[in-house]
Amino acid sequence: HVQLVESGGGSVQAGDSLKLSCAVSGDTFCMGWFRQAPGKEREGVAAISNGGTTNYADFVKGRFTISQDSTGNTLYLQLTGLEPEDTAIYSCAPSWSMGCLYDFSVYNIWGQGTQVTVSS
Repeated sequence: HVQLVESGGGSVQAGDSLKLSCAVSGDTFCMGWFRQAPGKEREGVAAISNGGTTNYADFVKGRFTISQDSTGNTLYLQLTGLEPEDTAIYSCAPSWSMGCLYDFSVYNIWGQGTQVTVSS
């Protein structure tokens, strides 16, 4: 049983940065960050394997960085160059599925999320 607690969201201006955190209990193959904007489906943002390999959605365009601490108990998502289109609830998710680094569709458990609001 994995517990997930996200934090670090907030309201910022376009161009600003935020660092999201996710406290994780339990072992996983991969951890991912997802986001869901109002009226839109949840989409994968980034994933990291337990070996530290990372993968990003195309829309990230080098603006976000996923990482985890040495214990694997805290997952991070550094957001830079934020745009109003990045406004969403950001959630972390674990996966034990093969291919979890590159296939966001294998994730099916998410935390409650943290709100990120970007104004122009």
